[in-house]
Amino acid sequence: MKLYNTLNRQKEEFKPLVDGKVTFYSCGPTVYDYCHLGHARSFSTFDLMVRYLRYKGLDVTYVRNITDIDDKIIERANEQGIECDELTAEFIKAYQDDMRALGLSEPNHEPRATQTIAEIISMIEKLVENGTAYAVDGDVFYSVRKFEGYGKLSGKDIEDLESGARVDVMDVKQDPLDFALWKSEKPGEPSWDSPWGKGRPGWHIECSAMSSKYLGETFDIHGGGRDLIFPHHENEIAQSEGCNHKPFAKFWVHNGFVNIDSEKMSKSLNNFLKIRDILKVYPTEAVRLFLFSAHYRSGIDYTEDNIQNAALGLERFYQTRERVEEIASQSTDGQDLTKQVQEWKTNFEAFMDDDFNTSKVIGQMFEAVKVLNKAIDENNLSSDSAKAFLDFTKDLQVVLGFFGSDSKEYLTEFKSKKIGHMNVSEDEIKTLIDERLQARANKDFARADQIRDDLAAKGVILKDHPDKTTTWTVG
Repeated sequence: MKLYNTLNRQKEEFKPLVDGKVTFYSCGPTVYDYCHLGHARSFSTFDLMVRYLRYKGLDVTYVRNITDIDDKIIERANEQGIECDELTAEFIKAYQDDMRALGLSEPNHEPRATQTIAEIISMIEKLVENGTAYAVDGDVFYSVRKFEGYGKLSGKDIEDLESGARVDVMDVKQDPLDFALWKSEKPGEPSWDSPWGKGRPGWHIECSAMSSKYLGETFDIHGGGRDLIFPHHENEIAQSEGCNHKPFAKFWVHNGFVNIDSEKMSKSLNNFLKIRDILKVYPTEAVRLFLFSAHYRSGIDYTEDNIQNAALGLERFYQTRERVEEIASQSTDGQDLTKQVQEWKTNFEAFMDDDFNTSKVIGQMFEAVKVLNKAIDENNLSSDSAKAFLDFTKDLQVVLGFFGSDSKEYLTEFKSKKIGHMNVSEDEIKTLIDERLQARANKDFARADQIRDDLAAKGVILKDHPDKTTTWTVG
């Protein structure tokens, strides 16, 4: 199994530190607002990795943290005139609801920064004791130039660096690049007792303390979005290795950005898409397929056409799977595709073993749709082949979260969500179809055609069958 390691900028064979066990940490949300599509991409990516590692038989301990104390949280709470814990309670619940709605697995541990204060203080104390950090008037800073490996993850030269995101330039710092481990108490901010006086942790130290608490001083995989490589993950390495004098994470994995209509998602452009808003329009499985349609390290462009194509593609897949289910329920002879199905499964595992290449998995499954439909159209698919394919799709469901659920359920959900955003209800569609069937029986073909055209204009496509029934889909 090969995994791209940001630390060494190449694919490397993945071997866990302890045979048969994997320790995995990914950066979770800062809970001051609703989660957006960028969060969905990141959290779904690492959930997928955990699912596949478990599918391979590995015992995975997965930790995804929650940052519930931070400058942005304090600012938002003050704007609303409420306490920070009231704000974070609201958005922790919203985040967890969104993760369930996306079909993500529960992490083994979901620590919060405010529940890890003792471990954070202990780590800072060790850094001060060994001279890697220093205290000034209640604040504690990490001395970047005292860590020889600084810049090894991001590839940045320390001599060229300027103060980065969330690194405040303060007169009390010995060097502009030094960053806060502990921030002294300020009016209107939550605070905790510490050896340096009342205050709160800096952002970066939180993840170092939470990961080591649950996974140890060295663990297998650390994940996050590309935007976290510098300064956040670079600083995590410096803190953890400066404290423990051991390698921090063996593999670093980072997902690419989400663009909205070819523009980077940003608040300044007001193009943030909330997870909950997208799921009102599209089924969970369609959103997951869209998120995995590009390799996780690549950027992905959200457009209405792209997400609609994902939903429609999955509709075509489940229409085919429904046909396969019917054949599997019978005892029929026909073309034996069991070897072909095994090849698809072998390829699936090869694609996933090659740095989780979901785009190739998805491409193969749509090729499989063509093969299966051709065999079914020719009345030449054996029930054994159909059963083998359905068993394979259940494996895909376990790992990907789509391709293997009940076909009728997906098709019904997709149709229902599409109708919910059209100027016609499902009851109205059924009434018009009945009226059209009656018009055809009365040889009033002009009225029948008018109903068909009116529905087509609303995005409802009718299909007549030889038994004089009509089915419909949403275009």
